[in-house]
Amino acid sequence: MKLAAIMSPGGPRSALVVNDFVLDLARSGALLPIARWIPTSTDTLIAGGAEGLDILRRIEDALRAAAQTLRDDMIETGVLTPLSSARLAAPVARPGILLSHARAYHSHLAEMEGAAPPPRYPAGFIKNVHAIVGPDAPIRLPRAAPSMVDFEGEVSIVFSRRCHGVSPAEALDHVLGVTIVNDMSARDWVEEMKTFPDRNRMGKQFPTFAPMGPWIVTLDDIADINDLHMTTRVNGEVMQDSRTSDLIWPLSDLISYYSHWYPFEPGDVLTTGSPAGVGYGRDPKRFLEPGDVVEITVDGVGTLSNPIAAES
Repeated sequence: MKLAAIMSPGGPRSALVVNDFVLDLARSGALLPIARWIPTSTDTLIAGGAEGLDILRRIEDALRAAAQTLRDDMIETGVLTPLSSARLAAPVARPGILLSHARAYHSHLAEMEGAAPPPRYPAGFIKNVHAIVGPDAPIRLPRAAPSMVDFEGEVSIVFSRRCHGVSPAEALDHVLGVTIVNDMSARDWVEEMKTFPDRNRMGKQFPTFAPMGPWIVTLDDIADINDLHMTTRVNGEVMQDSRTSDLIWPLSDLISYYSHWYPFEPGDVLTTGSPAGVGYGRDPKRFLEPGDVVEITVDGVGTLSNPIAAES
């Protein structure tokens, strides 16, 4: 299933993406009138657990089987919206933890550090949740550091239940599904990284520097989470082209490792690092400018697209 959030005056509401339509779950009672629980917000959707997911699957099945007259009525009343005109929000607007894994892919380590050996242990940092924006929202070049802004497409994990101190074998049992995060960086701050390591992390915390979306694909619809294909394009030109099989640590190992320090709760997000092809690692370097469009596609998940704009 594709679990999404749609914009509304009262805040993001939970939705399902079915074929080329977006279903407003809060108004979907006619499809499954006997349901004891229908989520009205993304928080309640994620916290619904296995029973909640079962209800959502039944709603999805009911929509697919619905008579055309009912679907037409739902479109007319705004319960069902064509995907092409829907206004999607980030599928998780305010996770308790947005943890970003660094130095993740063999290919990215090679482009940034040459022949450096792989790190002995995973290393990550907390990303500012207030940097989260949704699909099609502009990424704004910060006035404080506008000239070396870089993209990093990342396959990202959304947790479905509390995950603390788990083994690799148990790790995926705590995962709701996969979304995409663009772990934006102001690379100006990287130059002094060796002397002031925290500056590199601060360069990732600006507003709009964590676009997320377009939705969450539940784990049961992911063929092989350890071999997902991801591409990043800037203005249609391929910049990153990799698979999660190039990760230094398998995703189950990453989740297990970080869970010994962080008690992940439903809705928390782990971004799993960037492969090679970032602007800073290219020759010549390629940084983002107003008018650019960054598109990150993960096969079987979707495409996260965001334009670049100057900070107003």
